[in-house]
Formats: sequence, structure tokens, C-alpha cells
Amino acid sequence: MSHKREKVIFLADCESFYASVEKAEHPEYKNKPVAVAGDPTRRSGIILAACPIAKSYGVTTAERLGEALNKCPDLIIMRPRMQHYIDVSLMITQIYEDFTDLVEVFSIDEQFLDVTASLSIFGDPLTIAKEIQQRVMMQTGVRIRIGISTNKILAKIATDIWAKKNKSGIFTLLPSDVPKMLWPEPAHKMFGVGSRMSKHFAKLGMVTIGDVATTPLPRLKDKFRARFGKQSDIQAEVMWRTANGLDDSPVTPRTFHTPPKSIGHMMTLPRDYAASAEIDTILLELTEEVCRDCRLKGYMGWVVTVSCMCSPYEEPTGFSRQMKMPDPSNNTNKVFEMVKTIFYQYWDHMPVRRAGVMLSTLVDDQHYQLTLFEDQEKTRALDKVTDNIKTRYGSAAIVRASSLTRAGQALERSIKIGGHFK
Repeated sequence: MSHKREKVIFLADCESFYASVEKAEHPEYKNKPVAVAGDPTRRSGIILAACPIAKSYGVTTAERLGEALNKCPDLIIMRPRMQHYIDVSLMITQIYEDFTDLVEVFSIDEQFLDVTASLSIFGDPLTIAKEIQQRVMMQTGVRIRIGISTNKILAKIATDIWAKKNKSGIFTLLPSDVPKMLWPEPAHKMFGVGSRMSKHFAKLGMVTIGDVATTPLPRLKDKFRARFGKQSDIQAEVMWRTANGLDDSPVTPRTFHTPPKSIGHMMTLPRDYAASAEIDTILLELTEEVCRDCRLKGYMGWVVTVSCMCSPYEEPTGFSRQMKMPDPSNNTNKVFEMVKTIFYQYWDHMPVRRAGVMLSTLVDDQHYQLTLFEDQEKTRALDKVTDNIKTRYGSAAIVRASSLTRAGQALERSIKIGGHFK
């Protein structure tokens, strides 16, 4: 692999990440089946991660806790600690950054590394990959699998199809190997192809990744248009490029200087909410979270988006609608009025299962419009005081009275990250 011309890209993946972190910290469970699962007392009793021993019993991620226990009655269930997993993930990132400054976080347990410039310092790709595996294992107890190639998509494919299955946990897939290695694989193993898409491929007579790759792109676009409508050209091109292992995107370390496009929060409810008073409580809590986030990051938003999914799960109804405010804002009460306006205009009165609020078209919150009829300085000062109390003492330190009703979720959410316990 000549590092003068071709890049060397890794996709490093943490094996059974949450479960590995828990096992590393509980040596007594070393040879036992362990799974991390969402709160079993709520609807979210779902397996979030299972260690290899648990997987050998057939336990899979995203299945219900009850099903997993039927397959493996001795399964040890650990409650998730999301903040801790984030901390361990950041530690792993720092280890990667000892080898290259080009590290791109892809998810909590997957990161891309561009080690092209590191070869002259640390040795060939295989040596670097092994060194990374050893360092991460020593410091965190987590096993890393690494796919190696010349671009991100091939590194990801190398990890998913081969490095996760072989003993060393390392696999190199060069572009020249694609026809021989990748194309005979079934289409459902292609990155970005779910069960629905593989059914579509099957109906189009495409069984292997090679069937997709060797279909001329204009012909593939025609097939996609006939099946999915005329908006499907981009999707066809993405699938074709993936099947051919083509990807020009660089490994880009996350910079914190780019302003976000939007700030939003979503909540899956513990039960169906049908009464307006209960729904208002949830919408207010979501609005409060979004506006507080905006204030902490120094933004106001022009556009308010409200989304909602209603029961039943089999045929859910719902909407996602947005409206522009007369002036940008990050004030909870002001944004909440717009949130209610949107919600009640589009809600079909079916029981609500999930709701979301988002602010977009963000601007710097130092440039705000003074109006004759409201004391903006006073409102902003009040917001600042409540934000400071929450930052210092936790988001449950101050809650609205409505959040203490049966409908309120603010106290529950204050002890969670991403819907799971911190």
C-alpha cells in the first residue's frame, strides 16, 4: 500500500461496547453472559448491547428483554450508564489521537482514522492497528476491530463483513480486491441496506453486491425510478458507489466552531397521552429543553418545528410541521406559544406516543430586536438565572409545577441521557 499516493483509512469499532465496558469493570462476570438493557420497568426493556457469550445463546441487540431471557435464562442484565459510556468513548478517541490528529467520530462506538501521515512514524497499517488494539484493551478493557482500506466506505465494509468475524479483529480490503472479495457477498450485507431495501433488490433481480455494482449507473437509476419514483436518483447513485467501494469524503475531525443547523429534542412517552393538559405538559418540557440548549450555546431560532407520532404502532399517524416566528427567540414562553399553535393545528386527536420540538435557522443571540411592549432584558436575565441553577444543581433543581403532575417527564429525563440512565 503506497502511502505517497493512496490514503490509509481505518474504521475502528468497539466490540459489544456497553457490555464490554460493564464486563471490564466487573471481572466476576468475565465468563458469564452479560447484556445491557433499557429500564425493564418501562416499555424500553430492550437489549442495547450483548457480550459475545450472550450472543452465542442467540441474544441480539434491540430484542425485548423477555425474549433474550427465554434464550439465555442465566443472562446477567446491567442497567445502562450512558454518561460513563460517553466518557469511555472519549478516552478511546484520545488513544486514537496519539496515532493521528485525523479522527472522525462516526458513532459512540465507531471512529474513522486517517493514518496516512502516521506510517512513517508508527510503522505499517497492520502494526498500527495491533498497537491501537493493545492500547485500548489495556486502558479500557474494550476489544477493538479495525477495517483498513484507502477510503471510508471500504474501511467500514472491511470492519462490518470481515474484521468483526475473524480472530485477529483486523481486516484489509483494497480497492483491487473489491470484485473478488466484496461482489460475491449478498446484497443485504452492503452498508446502508436494511431488510426493506434488500427485498427491493431481490425483486429487481439483484442478489449479490456485485449485481448492484456491475449494473451501469444510468440503468440502475432507471430501475430505481420505476420502483421508487423520480426522486430516487441520488439513492441509486449512493448504492452504486457503495457497491463499487467509491468514496471521496475525507476523514474530518469534528470541529466545534461550525454552528449547528438546528437544536431539537424528542421524547417517546411511557404511555399514550390523549388529554390536552397532559400533552401541553410534554410540549412545554420539550420547549424548555430546546430553549435552554439554545441559550447555553448562544443561539436564537427563527423557525419552530413540531413533530408528533400517534398510536397505534401498526398504522401510526403523525406530522412534522414548521412555522417562522416574527422575530428569532430562545425564550421558552414565546416559543411555547408557537409550539402549541402548530401542534393543535395539525393534531388528529389520536393518542400521542412520541413528540418533538426543534428550533432552526439559528442566529447569534446577542443581536435581538427590542420591542416596545416587553422587557426583553428582564426576560433574558430571568432565563439566565434559571439556566445557571440547572447547570449548577442539575436540570431537576427547578421544574415547572406542571412537570410534577403524572404527565410530567422532566424529573425522569433529568437522570437520563438519550433516553437511558446516566
